[in-house]
Amino acid sequence: MLFNILLSINILICLALVGVVLLQRSEGGALGMGGGPTGFMSARGAGDLLTRTTWILFTAFLIISLTLTLLSGRNAANSSITSKLKIGGVDPNSLKVPVTPAAPVPTTTPDQSQPPPVQGLGAPLPSLSPLLPAAPAAPAPRP
Repeated sequence: MLFNILLSINILICLALVGVVLLQRSEGGALGMGGGPTGFMSARGAGDLLTRTTWILFTAFLIISLTLTLLSGRNAANSSITSKLKIGGVDPNSLKVPVTPAAPVPTTTPDQSQPPPVQGLGAPLPSLSPLLPAAPAAPAPRP
């Protein structure tokens, strides 16, 4: 229960952190774009507020992530994979039983109860010459 609540809070903080980082003014001018002093407050005040908010959200994200790691490690240490699968006692001797081959499938002769074979399966394919245009006749030799 606590794990799920902390995980939900961590996801919300992560989304808020992404939003705050995207609101910040670009310092590097990546594509020739740079932010001017057109913030929602003064350029300095907006930078301070967003920087402080980023650090607060980052600290909360880091603390909750470490707490989630410790909680999941503690939960994993208390149980094993076989207990999670709920496998009852497996008899090791039952795994050593030799496998008997399956009985061969009897072959039957064709009789009236089977459908007739499909016509044309063994026949050669028809020629495509009626569908193709005729080749031009060779020109007659000149005398």
